[in-house]
Amino acid sequence: MKILKKMLILCSLVMVFTLIFADASFAATIMGTAAGKAVTIFNHVKMIIFVVGGFGLVGIAFQAIFGKVKWTWFAGLAVGLAILAAASSIVNYATGVDMGTGAEGDKVVDTFLDAGKGNIGSGN
Repeated sequence: MKILKKMLILCSLVMVFTLIFADASFAATIMGTAAGKAVTIFNHVKMIIFVVGGFGLVGIAFQAIFGKVKWTWFAGLAVGLAILAAASSIVNYATGVDMGTGAEGDKVVDTFLDAGKGNIGSGN
């Protein structure tokens, strides 16, 4: 119990000194870097999901044609991939700002249509 009390006091002191000596620019740098990393991870994971989902869509379509699975599975996968493709537009509309303008410089773009270039599928 004494060790736990000492650890609690030590952690409390560390937190107090961190709050005293840290300034707002320190937090902004950390959050900007974290946002940039999150955008990069989101872009890469989105591309992996599109590749795997595309193969799954073709496989489930063939199985649905031959009656092995229900068509609702195919429709559910197709709608799920469409929602993933429009995720950045949904977040941008809801928040009113562009998603992913962090320190890394990456930006999440819409997979359906990049309005700046007019190209379909010209994502990151």
